[in-house]
Amino acid sequence: MIKILVVDDHAIVREGLKQILGDEEDMAVPSEAGTGGEAMNRIRERHFDVVLLDISMPGRSGLEVLKDIRTEKPKLPVLILSIHPEEQYAVRALRAGAAGYMNKASAPAELIDAVRRVAAGGKYVSPSLAEKLAFELTADPSKPPHELLSNREYQVMIMLAAGKTVSEIAGELCLSVKTISTYRARVMEKMNMKRNADLTLYSVRRHLLPGS
Repeated sequence: MIKILVVDDHAIVREGLKQILGDEEDMAVPSEAGTGGEAMNRIRERHFDVVLLDISMPGRSGLEVLKDIRTEKPKLPVLILSIHPEEQYAVRALRAGAAGYMNKASAPAELIDAVRRVAAGGKYVSPSLAEKLAFELTADPSKPPHELLSNREYQVMIMLAAGKTVSEIAGELCLSVKTISTYRARVMEKMNMKRNADLTLYSVRRHLLPGS
């Protein structure tokens, strides 16, 4: 029996995932969590075979929670589930130690297959992501500027590039305006840019934004 921990800040999403996975004879969802802190508590309390982790949560992001899991339970497979296109976060998540990355628009059958695969010790990537990874392995080793950002800086950069204000980002991430302003300053410095419009143009040219 594959025991799965579902981590998502939306109760409706958690219920949907529990229903999809719970219908499988070889799967069970004995626990769930709505925040990174709750997830770590559940992981310390009992054994799981797979963690299904949302990448976008208030407070500590999914990538930060992934780092915590890798520290405390390095062999526990984590399958990232996200509304964000693969181009934005997939490679970053896999480099951080995720066993796989799926978009929430994926079919239930694909999710079930991915859970079984990572539970068995494998990795899960979509065909399009596999192609991207293969390209990166043969690409010029010199990294583009956005690859030098921390996970949180990258998250803030994408939100700024999408037209969100510092206050809006602070609200969505449950962080102070001062903290987001600090992240923005770091992003601008590392990217060698001065305006949000520069970030937008850069992100569109590199297809980092949905539909770009």
